[in-house]
Amino acid sequence: MPFKADRDVPALIVKFGDYPLHHGGVGAIRSLGRLGVPMYAITEDRYTPAAASRYLTRAFVWPTTGTEDPGRLVEGLIRIGRRIGRPAVLVPTDEEAAVLIAEHQSDLFGRFLFPRVEPGLTRRLASKQGLHELCVEHGIASPQAAFPQSYEEIVAFAETARFPVVAKNREAFVRRRRPAVGGTTRIATREGLLALARDWGERPGVILQEYLPREEAEDWIVHAYFDENSTPLALFTGVKVRSWPPHAGMTANAYVVDNPELADLAARFVKQIGYTGVIDLDLRFDRRDGQYKLLDFNPRMGAQFRLFESESGVDVVRAMHLDLTGRAVPEGEQRAGHRYVVENIDLPALLAYRRSGYTTPHAPARPSGTELAWFAGDDPLPFLTMLGRFVRPGAKHLYQLWRTNRRGNTTS
Repeated sequence: MPFKADRDVPALIVKFGDYPLHHGGVGAIRSLGRLGVPMYAITEDRYTPAAASRYLTRAFVWPTTGTEDPGRLVEGLIRIGRRIGRPAVLVPTDEEAAVLIAEHQSDLFGRFLFPRVEPGLTRRLASKQGLHELCVEHGIASPQAAFPQSYEEIVAFAETARFPVVAKNREAFVRRRRPAVGGTTRIATREGLLALARDWGERPGVILQEYLPREEAEDWIVHAYFDENSTPLALFTGVKVRSWPPHAGMTANAYVVDNPELADLAARFVKQIGYTGVIDLDLRFDRRDGQYKLLDFNPRMGAQFRLFESESGVDVVRAMHLDLTGRAVPEGEQRAGHRYVVENIDLPALLAYRRSGYTTPHAPARPSGTELAWFAGDDPLPFLTMLGRFVRPGAKHLYQLWRTNRRGNTTS
């Protein structure tokens, strides 16, 4: 490794919500742990894959749902900080954690290290409506969208909408307390939309979005870390081959692909809005008009961030730790052609994509190397723990995700 991390500054993986099988957290523990950084993590219990990693110094068992009072969550973080005994770099793995940290910087400052950002910006980026408004404001292409405030407005939308449409939960935190859909859901018909909407309550927390046909699209991802001046210290681009649920969920298989146009678009947008920290962007290239349309702006580490590493050994989590501890982030080109595979969801995704019509012409025919999300020769226990916990609840969860999307597709 051509650089050394500050081993006197630990890092804490922060998550709010019940999702013990999270490969992104395991990836972050390994990434910094291999540099000798003491790693801590908030976990649901002592038997999660993250808690099993040899690179984890300590797991703080703290079951949360993301529906707790923010003050309680802040107090819990501060208690953990005291137990660590020295300032630690915070690594949020979900929107709720990222928003909480941004909006309580004064309470957490001095106890932890994290990028300083305008407090309201993170929540706005995590909100589907807030992101859409920012895209319009700054001239960034995004799918057409509606934000109904009642069932009657959904009925009115359905009268003129072109189906299929896409439904997403609108806000961070609200998606935990009152989720309207299980995840990004494609709705094929007017009748299907109205059937789902009857369960959304008086104030539906959804965004209804234009559907970009998968036969005419290619999914791209951008991961980056931006310093206090919104300058990228690490910026990577890649193409998504498969996701689960199909075409709408977590990345299951992806490649690193150089895309200067996309990198420039992401860097300009982040500069315009003044964001600081790690980002994970999902964009869909629409072949019909030749535009990259921003679907999601995750103001935190993405689960598949370990796809991307520069020739200097830098990924976005390492870049953040180096920057926040006052060390230079080495420059280096990304490892074009590298592949990332999430073992437990790529097989069902592969089966689902066989007749989907989706193609990725920019993905290389053969990978230059492969990064597995779970298995690592130097740290095998997280993989084994994942297998032990995944077989029954994991299969049930995948089925529920599939059923949610199928219901949106077929209800009439």
